[in-house]
Amino acid sequence: MLALDDVSLHVMPGETLAVIGENGAGKSTLMKILAGIQAPDRGQILFSGVSVQFTSTAAAIDAGVSLIHQELNLHENLSVAENIFLGREPNRFGIVDRKTMEALAETALRRVGLTISPRTSVAELSTAARQLVEVAKAISTDASVVIMDEPTSSLSTREAMRLFEVVDSLRDANVSVIYISHRMAEVTRLADRVEVLRDGRNAGTLYKNAESEKDQINHDAMVSRMVGRDIDKRFHRTAIPHGDVVLNVRELRTAFPDAAPVHFSLRAGEILGVGGLVGSGRSELLESIFGVTPPLDGKIEVAGRSIATGNVRAAITAGLALVPEDRKRTGLLVESSVRENATIVGISDCDAAPWVSQRWQQQVTASLIEQLQVKTASQETIIANLSGGNQQKITLGKWLIEHPKVLMLDEPTRGVDVGAKEEIYRLLESLAKQGMAILFVSSEMEELLALADRIIVMHEGRVTGSLQRSEMCEEAVMRLAVGITAEPPPIDG
Repeated sequence: MLALDDVSLHVMPGETLAVIGENGAGKSTLMKILAGIQAPDRGQILFSGVSVQFTSTAAAIDAGVSLIHQELNLHENLSVAENIFLGREPNRFGIVDRKTMEALAETALRRVGLTISPRTSVAELSTAARQLVEVAKAISTDASVVIMDEPTSSLSTREAMRLFEVVDSLRDANVSVIYISHRMAEVTRLADRVEVLRDGRNAGTLYKNAESEKDQINHDAMVSRMVGRDIDKRFHRTAIPHGDVVLNVRELRTAFPDAAPVHFSLRAGEILGVGGLVGSGRSELLESIFGVTPPLDGKIEVAGRSIATGNVRAAITAGLALVPEDRKRTGLLVESSVRENATIVGISDCDAAPWVSQRWQQQVTASLIEQLQVKTASQETIIANLSGGNQQKITLGKWLIEHPKVLMLDEPTRGVDVGAKEEIYRLLESLAKQGMAILFVSSEMEELLALADRIIVMHEGRVTGSLQRSEMCEEAVMRLAVGITAEPPPIDG
C-alpha cells in the first residue's frame, strides 16, 4: 500500500491551508516530502512556479519552507537558543556570535508568548514549553511557508490561543501556513481552506465562505470526508457499576511542597479524569503514583495493600500501569520494531523467560494489532515509521498483556485523529466494563466530559474540587482549574 497515491495540493501566499485526515492517511509523509526529510518516488514540487527537489531539510529551509514536527525534535543537552539556531548559528569570523543568537532567539520566543531565557536548557522545560520552542524555531527562519504538524497537542487553552495569534500574524505577513490538526475547532478557527486526505489520496477540498456554499469548513463535513462515515460529535458513555476501591492515594505530596496534600480513591470499573491547566500538577500526580518521581510524602494502596513509593517495579507488580504524555521520550523504543515494543512490558512473564520466545512475541503482537486495529505493514516495522495514532495504540496496548488493576493515562489521545480517538474511548470503556480502574489526565475538555465518571481538578499541585457526572460541565471544571476552590472532595469520590 502506498503512503501517498497521486496526491496534489497547493497553498497561496498568506493562506492558511489545513490538511486533515485519520492517522495513516499520509499527512506526515506528505509534510516530510515538502520539508526535504523524505524523497518522493515520483511527482513534482513547484515552489513559486519553479520545479524544486529538496534533498535535505537545510535545502528546504534555504528555499523558505520550515516544518514544526508533531513529535518534538529538540536536543535536551543544548540551550533554547542553541536549539532554535542549530546548524545556522550567527557567527563572526567563524566563531558563534552568542550574543546575537540569544537576542534573535529571545525575539522569536516572545512572538510565541514564551518568557524564558534563551540560555535555559531544554532539559528543564515542560512538554508544552518545548512545543512552543519548536514553533519559535520555525518562525525564526523567516520562511515563506511554515508547516505546523499538530502544534497545539501539548498546549493549554491559553497557549493555544497565543499560537493562533502567531498564525494570524504570519498570514498578515503574507506567509503561507500549512496546518495539520485533529482538533476540528482549531481548523474551523484558522483555515482558509481544508484539504482532506484518506488512505493516502485526496478526499476533498473545503472552502471558507465559498461562493457556492458558505462555511463548508464545519465538523460534520470534515469528519465525513476524513473517515467516510458519520461519527457523533461527542462520545456517549454507558453506565458501568463500580466495584471495590482499587487505588487509595493518601496525603500525597508531589513536586509542589507548599500545596495541600492530595487524597482520593478509585474503584474497579470507574473512569476518573484529572483536569486542570498545564503546570497544575496533573502529570506529576500520575508520575508520583507510578514511582517515576518519588513523592515528598504520602501513602499509596493498591487493592488494600500499601506499596513502596518511588519504586516503578513495585508499582507494576502491584498492578499499576502508566501511559505517559510524551510517547516518543518515555513511552516507546522508537528505533525498535512494533513487535519489540508491544511485548516489552510482559516479556518477563512469558513461559520461556528469561529467554525470549519469538513465537510468543509474534502471537501477542498479532493479537494486539487485531484488537487495537493498528495500521502497520508488519510486526517488524520500526515504530517510528508509524503514524502518531498507531504509535499511541501500541504505547497503551503493551500494558494490556499485564492485565493491570489500574491503568493511568496522561493525555491518552494526544495527536490522535477523530476516528482513532473514538476507538481508544471504546477500548477504555471496554476495559472499565471488565473491572479495570482507569485514571486519566486530559487537556481536552470534551474528552474529560465524555469519558469520566468523575473528575478531580488540580491547581498549583492541589485538588481544588471533585465533580460527579451530574455536576460536570465546562464552566465548573474551569472554575476549579483557575483555583476557585470547592468544598473538600469526599475521599471515596
